[in-house]
Amino acid sequence: MLGLPPTTEVKRPLPKAQLFKRFDWSPSQRERFDGDVSRLDFVNWISPRTIPGIAEGKEVKEIFLVEVSLKSRDFDTKNITFLAKSIPQRIVFALRFEDEVSFAVYHDKLFISSWLSIDEATLTISGLNLDAVWENIVSSIGQFAVEEDKSLSEQIKIDEERAKLERQIAALERQMNATKQPRRKRELFIELQKLKYIINA
Repeated sequence: MLGLPPTTEVKRPLPKAQLFKRFDWSPSQRERFDGDVSRLDFVNWISPRTIPGIAEGKEVKEIFLVEVSLKSRDFDTKNITFLAKSIPQRIVFALRFEDEVSFAVYHDKLFISSWLSIDEATLTISGLNLDAVWENIVSSIGQFAVEEDKSLSEQIKIDEERAKLERQIAALERQMNATKQPRRKRELFIELQKLKYIINA
């Protein structure tokens, strides 16, 4: 399923009632989750036992793929974040609605891929150990590259800071274009140059 070797397939239901009880979710959390998710299944287990060519990582010992059957494509992403934070495992979520799939993964923050038909959607496994496999999965779903000297968490933080700077630059450019006063325009231009210098450093 989803391009993973048959040796990784487990197909085991994960009852919502069991989740609610085990992780002591509040009634409002249960209601929100129940409103979006119809069922959960463990579908794949990625480990050295199921893929012999991959070694254990220092941090990652196994990775699970959980299929989340959604009631609508218009779901609350907070439910997936909450689910990921509740289960202390490395999990890739295959969010499924009808014949479409989107992958989601949580590492410091939630990353969600675009929707694909079930026939096109594949989860690529690459790396010599599970640390590398996890890093590659997260960066693939999040659509970013991890620089050679950076950890996955460091890269996520750098990318977030860059996105924040880009938003500030766009806002300053809009402000500058709307300003009529030459003096204020000059101040905004100087501020803009400082931000552009930081982002290109």
